[in-house]
Amino acid sequence: MTTTAKTLSLRLAAAALIGGTAASLGSIALPVAAQETAAAAEARLKKIEAEVRALQRKVFPGGDGKFFEPQIAPGTQPAAQGTTTTAAPSPGAVTDILVRLDTLEAQLQRMTARTEEQANALAQLEARLAALETAANAPLPDAGPAAPAIQPAATVTGTGAGATTQQAAAPATTTRPPAPTPAATTTAASAAAPSPSRLAAVQAITKPQTADVGDDEYSYGFRLWNAGFYPEARQQLTRYVEQYPTHAKISYGRNLLGRAFLDDKMPEDAARWFLKNYQANKAGERAPDSLLYLGASMVAMKDTKRACIALAEFAETYPLVAAGRLATDYQTTRAKVKCS
Repeated sequence: MTTTAKTLSLRLAAAALIGGTAASLGSIALPVAAQETAAAAEARLKKIEAEVRALQRKVFPGGDGKFFEPQIAPGTQPAAQGTTTTAAPSPGAVTDILVRLDTLEAQLQRMTARTEEQANALAQLEARLAALETAANAPLPDAGPAAPAIQPAATVTGTGAGATTQQAAAPATTTRPPAPTPAATTTAASAAAPSPSRLAAVQAITKPQTADVGDDEYSYGFRLWNAGFYPEARQQLTRYVEQYPTHAKISYGRNLLGRAFLDDKMPEDAARWFLKNYQANKAGERAPDSLLYLGASMVAMKDTKRACIALAEFAETYPLVAAGRLATDYQTTRAKVKCS
């Protein structure tokens, strides 16, 4: 073999050797590159997971289970897009809450206004009552001498049936308010000498005899008043209110005693009994009547201011009675006085 042929053969063998070595090195380098890529991806994934956990702790501070579990946790798939995870309050619910708050505030304002109105009305009623008390306790001008006890009526009833003999036991001056008007003195003077016809008429009025002695006393006084024998009725009714202060008809008795004075042209004395009956029990059966007739007594005394106070309090305190049972009497008395 020539030198040229040997040289060519050696070059071919070297080329084949270099190619095989390169192929071997290529096959070794490929797995190493794949391993480096996988390690980088794993590091990136761990970094992302750490960031997600940090974000979860920020958004869900109770991620330890005390409050609620986060919806995204390592190893879980995120929720599909479009799925609502937290329900936000609807505009309709918020609007309803605002409307209810406005309603509550309006009700509170109405209650506050109503409370202030009631407090003002109560203060006015107290002022009126104080004025009535002052009027009742004020001294009467030009008071004449005290009227004597109505002895003729007691004498008449004492000489009649045994049931009426009790009238002589208690004179009418025990609780009768003092200082009658000249008209009252004239009435007492005329009663000092009763005519035979009056004596007979008084004796004709019988006193009831039932198991309720207090009711008998009141009923007898009512019969005397109803027959127009006012002095005798006052004496009998005075006995009743003194001896039976807790009787079921005590409100009737005090009111009727005031009527016996008022109907006999003695409005000052009548006013005291009407006021006493009203103050004793404002819920009594005849408390509205006494307050109304207190106004009538003030009208008779030409005391316009106190008459208007009494009538106004009657209308406010007893509106149903003013529009019902005593409507006629109230309108008649109200028409006699001009109130501002």
